[in-house]
Amino acid sequence: MRHYYARVPTADLQERTPEYLAAAAASHWELGARRAPGHALVRVHTPSRATEGWDAPHTIVEIVNDDMSFLVDSVTMELDRHGLGIHLAVHPVERVVRDAEGRRTGFAGTEIPAGHSVVLESYLLVEVDRETSAPVLEMVTADLERTLVDVRAATSDWLNMLDALRRVIDAIDAQPPPIDPEDVAEGRALLAWMGDQHFTFLGYREYDLVRVGDTEELCPVAGSALGIVRNSPERTSASFASLPPEVRARAHDRTLLILTKANRRATVHRPTYLDYIGVRKFDPTTGEAVGEHRFLGLFTSSAYNSTPLD
Repeated sequence: MRHYYARVPTADLQERTPEYLAAAAASHWELGARRAPGHALVRVHTPSRATEGWDAPHTIVEIVNDDMSFLVDSVTMELDRHGLGIHLAVHPVERVVRDAEGRRTGFAGTEIPAGHSVVLESYLLVEVDRETSAPVLEMVTADLERTLVDVRAATSDWLNMLDALRRVIDAIDAQPPPIDPEDVAEGRALLAWMGDQHFTFLGYREYDLVRVGDTEELCPVAGSALGIVRNSPERTSASFASLPPEVRARAHDRTLLILTKANRRATVHRPTYLDYIGVRKFDPTTGEAVGEHRFLGLFTSSAYNSTPLD
C-alpha cells in the first residue's frame, strides 16, 4: 500500500478513508493478476457495497499495461473527450514477475524462477465523475481499449517510423526527384529537421498512385503501415478518394512535400488534429508523381517554440 500510493499527495490521501484506499488498491492489484503479454487490462466501474463490497464516491478507471510513453496523457485525453472530470490519478510503475501464462507471481527480486520473466508494468487508477449507466461505462471501456492499442502501436513502431523517414531521405539523396532543386533541398532539410526530435511520429504508410478505370487512386503498399495506421487496413486512401477531382489532380504537382492537417484527431499524446506530411514519389524517367510516403503525427513543443527563420 505504501508503494502503491507513494507518489500521491498527502492531502489527496487524507480526503479518503483508509478502508477506501485499501479497497481501491486491492481491486487494482486483483485486476492485474493475469495479463497476456502485449495486451492492456481495462476496467471502468462504480463500486458499491452491494456489488463489490466497498463504496466509491466516483467511478473508477483501472488500467494495467506495459509501461510506455504517452500512456497517462492519452488516457486522460480520452476521458476528457467523454466529459468525465478527473478527481485523482494514481500511477505506480512496478517491476513484476509473470509466468509463461501471464500469471503474476510477485515483485521482481534478485532471482527469477525458470520460465518466468520480469515485466515493467504501469498500474494507472483514475477517479472520474460518477457514472452508473452500464452502456456508458461499456463505451468508455471500449474507447480506452482502442486508445491503448493506438498508444502501443505508436510507441512500438517509433524506431521503425524513424527508419522509414531515413530511407525516404536517403532515396532523395541517391536520386533527387526531377523537380526544382531548391524545392528538393528545402523539403529534404525539413524532413531531417523533423527527425531531429521536432516531430512525434504516430503513423506511416506508403502509397502508389494507380489508375483504376477513369480515375486514379492512392493504393497502400502492402506491409508498409506503421504506428496508428497499421490497425486500420484500407484498400485505398480514403482521404484521397474523398477529394474533389480538381484537387485529386494536384497529386501530379511537381512539389516534393504535402503539408496539411489530417481529418482525424490524435488519440495519442495531444487532443488535436494530426499533422500530415506527404512526400511524393516520382518516376525517375518521366518525372511524373507515382505515389506518396505519408507520415502522421504532431510537431513537438520545440517546433512551436522555434522561430520560422530557424
